[in-house]
Amino acid sequence: MTRSPDPETASPALARVARGDTCAGCGGCAAIAPGSVVMRMQAPGWLRPVQTAPLTSGEEADIAATCPGLVQDVEARGRTDDDLWGPYVEMRTGWSTDAALRHGASSGGALSAMLTHLLETGAVEGVLQVSAAATPPYANRTGLSEDAEDVAAAAGSRYAPSAPLADLPAALAAGRRLAFVGKPCDVVALRALAGRDARVDAVFPVMVSFFCAGVPSETGAEALLRKMGTEPGRVTAFRYRGRGWPGHATATLDDGSERAMSYHESWGTVLSRHVQHRCKICPDGTGVAADIACADAWTADARGYPLFREADGISLIVARTETGRDLMQAAEAAGRLATEPFDVAALKPIQPGQVRRRGALAARLAALRAAGRPVPRYRGLRIVAAARQVPAGFILRNFFGMLRRALKPG
Repeated sequence: MTRSPDPETASPALARVARGDTCAGCGGCAAIAPGSVVMRMQAPGWLRPVQTAPLTSGEEADIAATCPGLVQDVEARGRTDDDLWGPYVEMRTGWSTDAALRHGASSGGALSAMLTHLLETGAVEGVLQVSAAATPPYANRTGLSEDAEDVAAAAGSRYAPSAPLADLPAALAAGRRLAFVGKPCDVVALRALAGRDARVDAVFPVMVSFFCAGVPSETGAEALLRKMGTEPGRVTAFRYRGRGWPGHATATLDDGSERAMSYHESWGTVLSRHVQHRCKICPDGTGVAADIACADAWTADARGYPLFREADGISLIVARTETGRDLMQAAEAAGRLATEPFDVAALKPIQPGQVRRRGALAARLAALRAAGRPVPRYRGLRIVAAARQVPAGFILRNFFGMLRRALKPG
């Protein structure tokens, strides 16, 4: 919940986010008002803004116009604009040509290969991205990767809260050219900020994202560890995925032993049950605001359900802008990335979770409005068209399920 030292000086924008529980935890508000808003971990384990001083009128206006818990606008601007996947220039599959990087990353290492290319060609001087925290090791930290070794160390999915935009003021003040890697909602906020602060595009010429199924709380990670047969306090290192595709959740304990669990079980039966509310009404799990977004290019069975058997990782690479396509092509030309053609028609069966969430969104938003709950304003995201991709019964179940939760006391 957003807090203020004085109700009379509380930010209306942050108050609306708190009432609707629509915070994505990106840290954009803390970047806009660094002397007045800080990000802190709050129960049950999500990063949330805490207001410590009054905001200026300019800070209030910037938060209201850029917070992904309040607004997201998308314009196709001549690109292909798919009802489910949003605007893009080109889609391909691919993988890092570095076998170790491909194995260590979550899904082929394409994203890490392109970041390494940017660094080694001098296109950027660093990469602002999230990696594992030292304490607790199942949490996240935001840091600057400055070489290929740093990028490789940060490779792999991190299913825990992160607020990478909270570090934005220092990056803008330093003025170095950086690539940014964040969740789709992080990039939404950064892209919106670029429209209000010219320094953002100058510092971040490349914005990279990935397909996201939601942010679980730290409580979710602790529940996962207990299901793996250990206590969180015994864990000295933790990987959510990687070292194979899809890879296992792996905890290293204080006695040197390891506990492991498959991705299907760790995400499907534990972490997905701890996802924050904003993620359940997210219109964009696929990084539509990024220059380039990567995902798992799963293979599917005869029913169209993704197969999670271990294999060499393959990334889906969605170039959403000309900048993204240029990066993909340059990394391939340099020998860091291998790619193959991909038919967008094949994406629906291998990303069923994204299809369901996008298809359910119109019903969920309608239910929240019926319950009098604030919801973000989404424009250009083809929400109604996405709803036509799923059965009517599914839509009704989501409407009444969300309405029931919204009206539940407490």
